[in-house]
Amino acid sequence: MTRQPPLSITGLGALSALGSDVASHREALLARQVPFRKLGELLGMDSPHASRPGAWIAERKLLVNRKWSPATMAALHVARQAVAEAGWSAGDLRDAALVVGTSRGNAAGWLGPWPGRRPFKLMAASNTIHSEPASAITIEFGITGPNHVLASGCAAGLDAVGIAMMLVRSGVAPRALAVAVDLPLVPILLDNYAASGLLAGKLESDPYHPKSSGFIPAEGAAAMAIECREGNFPSLLHYGCNADACDPVGIPVDGGRTPELLEKAIQLFGQPAAVCTHATGTGVQAIADPAALSRAFPDARPTLHLLKPFTGHTIGASGLLESVILARFARDRQLPPNLSGLHAPHGFSLPDQVLDASGPIQKLSHGMGGHNALLVLTPP
Repeated sequence: MTRQPPLSITGLGALSALGSDVASHREALLARQVPFRKLGELLGMDSPHASRPGAWIAERKLLVNRKWSPATMAALHVARQAVAEAGWSAGDLRDAALVVGTSRGNAAGWLGPWPGRRPFKLMAASNTIHSEPASAITIEFGITGPNHVLASGCAAGLDAVGIAMMLVRSGVAPRALAVAVDLPLVPILLDNYAASGLLAGKLESDPYHPKSSGFIPAEGAAAMAIECREGNFPSLLHYGCNADACDPVGIPVDGGRTPELLEKAIQLFGQPAAVCTHATGTGVQAIADPAALSRAFPDARPTLHLLKPFTGHTIGASGLLESVILARFARDRQLPPNLSGLHAPHGFSLPDQVLDASGPIQKLSHGMGGHNALLVLTPP
């Protein structure tokens, strides 16, 4: 039997408050850099959210274009990085698959004017369609293979990787580009998050603190080039998802069906070296995550690596952005550090130093409404 080539991660792209490329994200984590600031600096001091924390892309010019919406510009930016690093030619791109994940789509720049942007009237309809980032990437890159847009809430980015993996493994496409983007720092969206009691009030993110009660909203985009290719690349081992069918907003306090995803991955690939949980900082997640972890890992307990204390919660982009960061560290056979002083779930550890990556790395994401997703990747 011929061995199947690994499903390799050959290119990465990232854009968030931590920087405009993957290298800047890695450097920010190593420097323990935290970008959170009061939203009044972005929205004005008359905003009802002026005193709340947020994290936004510093290079605002990257998001401003007369033709494409701000979210589309962010998606294009990270897609270019991933494609360039993968070294894909025009011929390679032609038959590639594209999967875009987003929770809020083109809401930024549609629900209100985007500062500094004078849009073309001809593009008004396109700029309101949440699938525009996918259309723009196919047009700008000449991608004529299958393309899909997923809107599974905060799990959309991780789901984009999972569907991209399936398209390549099934032979539908020889390679795939997964992209995720969300720009949630829009007054109306923030109003809705605040009304639901989901927003944090402090500039620090400590997701498992006993008094943690909200997340820090943040802008972000990420991209991953995926193909069956031999080489010194991190690889994707597994994707799984299920649903709790429990509550439109909350999470089962016992972890719901998340442990089943973790347990299946353990059966297939053995105990992971590390787990990167969703860890938003909401009160219900602070209870549900530890319960799920304790059920899935009653004895051997992997280290936990929390990335939202660095990036904030980039909503639908979070799963892919955090996977990109994990993959960049995995390329060097490393695990990213945690911020010092974070509260760890009972029985688990949050190391604040870079560790050697010696096995599979599990990444969890959860979408509002009870959608759970798991990605498993491994160092070269």
